[in-house]
Amino acid sequence: MVATIRYEDIVKVPKALLHDHLDGGLRPATIVDLAAEVSHELPTTDPEALGRWFADAADSGSLERYLETFAHTVAVMQTAPALRRVARECALDLAADGVVYAEVRFAPEQHLERDLSLDEVVEAVLAGFAEGTAQAVEAGLSIRVGTLLTAMRHAARSQEIAELAVRHRDVGVVGFDIAGAEAGFPPTRHLDAFEYLQRENFHFTIHAGEAFGLPSIWQAIQWCGADRLGHGVRIVDDIAPDGSLGRLAAYVRDKRIPLELCPSSNVQTGAVASIADHPIGLLRDLRFRATVNTDNRLMSGTSMSREMSLLVETFGYGWKELQWFTINAMKSAFIPFDERLRIIDEVIKPAYAKLLA
Repeated sequence: MVATIRYEDIVKVPKALLHDHLDGGLRPATIVDLAAEVSHELPTTDPEALGRWFADAADSGSLERYLETFAHTVAVMQTAPALRRVARECALDLAADGVVYAEVRFAPEQHLERDLSLDEVVEAVLAGFAEGTAQAVEAGLSIRVGTLLTAMRHAARSQEIAELAVRHRDVGVVGFDIAGAEAGFPPTRHLDAFEYLQRENFHFTIHAGEAFGLPSIWQAIQWCGADRLGHGVRIVDDIAPDGSLGRLAAYVRDKRIPLELCPSSNVQTGAVASIADHPIGLLRDLRFRATVNTDNRLMSGTSMSREMSLLVETFGYGWKELQWFTINAMKSAFIPFDERLRIIDEVIKPAYAKLLA
């Protein structure tokens, strides 16, 4: 069965994506265009060479070079037209890859260098997603994009960004996130924001358990009340070689707390040594709520189809397993239950049923 699963077939099946960064998924040609408009200097102005530069820098093992990649993408996302274009192309690229539901996150506070307000930043991105979604429908594709607003954990604007997210909750923002360096910047620094979001009945995920270990996962869940874990790959540290679960791992599994796993990215950041060493196989076998995600499509040179293809090649997965990951993600989305169920029952299951038959 596995041998019959071709990459081009994976592209065609419906996929759900929960962890994708807007500033980590730009088209190289778009970066070149936008950089020229704002006189931002790039390593190269050849789109193909620039794409290779991003991938090489992200794979270099140097944190400085990895962070430099985002300095270039964020630099060209400082005007409303640029933000709108990047968001529109993001929706189109995901739809072309067979993604029917995506939650794309970005940090509004990083896009204020040319005097946009936080609200103007969000409005531009939401407009771009709407345009991209409409264009995808015109092309015979279907996608719904939900937006997550991210606060930077080393900064002090999380309450402000949380209020911004709630302010735009009825026009496309479906959740909140914090991101950035884990070590030295625990999620508990932002308790006010999380408590506010809970009072507002709003969803949030927290980057935890990637660069840092079990304490960051424990704090994200037990102190902050996260609905999902951004990455969460280090939960494997609480699983014994015989598969028995520690208290925290058991709690995460029993509570069905979704893990936003990003295989290629986890290898790049050193969270795991290789795709073959990635605990996603173990976590699936133990029935955690594991999901497959892209994280930064440009830096990792990846897509949802590529991530799934890697799992097929590495773990011998078939359509049954790919459907399991997809439904896990859709169950874990931050949109209303009836909307999640509609996409599962009317889009995902029928497509996979044909393949499984």
